Amino acid sequence: MNLFDDVPSDLPSELVDVLAEGQSVRIERIISTGHKTEPGTWYDQDQAEWVVVLRGEAKLSFDDGEITTMKMGDHILIPAHRRHRVEWTTPNEPTLWLAVFFD
Repeated sequence: MNLFDDVPSDLPSELVDVLAEGQSVRIERIISTGHKTEPGTWYDQDQAEWVVVLRGEAKLSFDDGEITTMKMGDHILIPAHRRHRVEWTTPNEPTLWLAVFFD
């Protein structure tokens, strides 16, 4: 499989493909096209998340007020239980993420 194959450009909601998973790790390909986290909603995950933007752009915000803009090639490590949300993704082209969740 190629990460850039079968990337739809028109999605009613964010698309998450689980590429591999084990007892304490999960790898996902996520495709967003203008998608963002619902207002008032925060991700508060039990596992750490390392995520990289492979295509497109995105903006993440954290409940401590930090805002991170991510472009192609940018990556971030989000510790477990650090509340965050997706504020914006590129609306005119798919934003392709690779996310690794681990203990």
